Amino acid sequence: MARIPLEDNFNDVINKAQRGLQITDADLATRAEVSAEDLAAVKSGKPLDAVLRRVARHLRLSPDALEALAHKRWYPVLPDFPKGFAMFNTVHGDMTVNSYLVWDPRAKQAAAFDTGADSRAMLDLVAAEGLTLRYIFITHTHEDHIADLARLAGETKAEVWASELEPVDYPGAKTFKENAHFHVGSLAVKTLFTFGHSPGMTTFFVTGLSWPLAMVGDSIFASSMGGSATHFADQYRNNKDKIFTLPRDTVLACGHGPLTTLAQEKQTNPFFAR
Repeated sequence: MARIPLEDNFNDVINKAQRGLQITDADLATRAEVSAEDLAAVKSGKPLDAVLRRVARHLRLSPDALEALAHKRWYPVLPDFPKGFAMFNTVHGDMTVNSYLVWDPRAKQAAAFDTGADSRAMLDLVAAEGLTLRYIFITHTHEDHIADLARLAGETKAEVWASELEPVDYPGAKTFKENAHFHVGSLAVKTLFTFGHSPGMTTFFVTGLSWPLAMVGDSIFASSMGGSATHFADQYRNNKDKIFTLPRDTVLACGHGPLTTLAQEKQTNPFFAR
């Protein structure tokens, strides 16, 4: 698979934080002691280091991590999954979206996480590996993440599950509570409610593969996080309390952009690095 670009640029991070904290441009410029013109330049994508570092401090962002992102100094390095894990990146409108498949190679049982825009490659892999897709887990119900649910569920007859806080509109779909546990052969899946970006955003923590794995949807991105104009504080708190407390070697399977790891995000994500 070609290298997937990071979901957000440094100015996207600034705009998400500013919108979430409900700070106006005028107020931010005053607090950071920068000119309105320089702030506008940074928000449009011009990496003025002195300005973005001042702005970062007043948006609760790491100046060092934001500067590194602005100058494209980092891209996640990932451990290898020899078997039992696959990522699919499909085009939805003017963006791409990720979906994932995990499976127990011995039991030949599998679970999907979201469908992306097109599940045909996932279905091909299920057939090629001789797998039975038991579950389709939905991180959240934004259209890009469930666009091909009818095909994936219809062809596999897998059970469809989503958060009780954000049920999915599909015949026979079921809902789970927080800390629900599922088993896929020897793999274990635990649900964590990491809402904010959407009402029922769920992270699925998967163990039993080569590395612990968190299917985070749009809760976290490599070097960024899911935005919200109204529930930013909820998203930030849930990310910090429920994702950033997972084992450091956890691989984060994000809804957009590349895979990353928790250890790297603790060092490089402007929202969480300190």
